[in-house]
Amino acid sequence: MSDGTPSAMQKLTYRDAVREAIRAALHQDERVFLMGEDVGHYGGCFAVSKGLLAEFGPERIRDTPLSESAFVGAGIGAALGGMRPIVEIMTVNFSLLAADQILNNAATYLHMSGGAFNVPLVIRMATGGGRQLAAQHSHSLEGWYAHIPGLKVLTPATLEDARGMLATALADPDPVLIFEHTTLYPMEGELPLDTGAVDIDQARIRRPGSDVSIITYGASLFKALDAAERLVASGIDAEVLDLRTLRPLDETTILASVTKTHRAVIVDEGWRSGSISAEISARIMEQAFYELDTPVERLCSAEVPMPYARHLEQAALPQADTIVAAVERMMQSHG
Repeated sequence: MSDGTPSAMQKLTYRDAVREAIRAALHQDERVFLMGEDVGHYGGCFAVSKGLLAEFGPERIRDTPLSESAFVGAGIGAALGGMRPIVEIMTVNFSLLAADQILNNAATYLHMSGGAFNVPLVIRMATGGGRQLAAQHSHSLEGWYAHIPGLKVLTPATLEDARGMLATALADPDPVLIFEHTTLYPMEGELPLDTGAVDIDQARIRRPGSDVSIITYGASLFKALDAAERLVASGIDAEVLDLRTLRPLDETTILASVTKTHRAVIVDEGWRSGSISAEISARIMEQAFYELDTPVERLCSAEVPMPYARHLEQAALPQADTIVAAVERMMQSHG
């Protein structure tokens, strides 16, 4: 039990928080290992695993060939064999090369085996735009994976979640996908030295408010928080809800927020058509229709391949300015 003394704090980046989570898992459980493209000698495409090869050796920090289907399949086999693999896929776009392994094997093995075999596999991957990495490295496809029964889909936005979600995911008997937004890796902050595992079941209210619920996840959380602070000048008190987990969705927290504010704006970097924002909107309409004072509004990425040019990329993504404009328009039209 805590003696009430405040925990010592450490300054670190989101990238560091993920690395510390992996390091802690490797120390705590000899069954855990990391595998993926360039995770060893190169230190990871986004420098998340830098230094871990020297610390833990090539048996536990495994560089793989450039074949997502092969090394995700190997991770599934290792999980079935009693290990606790962390598989890193460089970007979500490349996960499509392993979609058969993820959908037809990892997600279905428990069902197809009549409940005999779990697949305790964690797959981490970078997602999202904003770093001028062009169309093959910048899309947000986590909403696609949230469609698949048998998976859990996590989207850590804060340092606490980046540090704490991995341990919880590794303890899960079934496959868990963790989507780390590329623009968050250099984000700096402080965490207690004794930060540990966090839940992966509940959305969090990051800013309480009474006039409108801004529902989002990942890097868009900080755009939503920025927008909420700007809206104060217009006399609008916005609540910001961080989904944290896209499958299963925390309907209880979403509906409680909308019931309180009677308005909802969903911010999602995925494309609008068939998006996770569409699913959330539908659930609000199905279960809280008579609580709404105005239709649900969605702010999504433009339905184009992600541009490389910075000004076009920024225009294609939801931004704080567009969130502010949408909320002000909603309040003025249906105030």
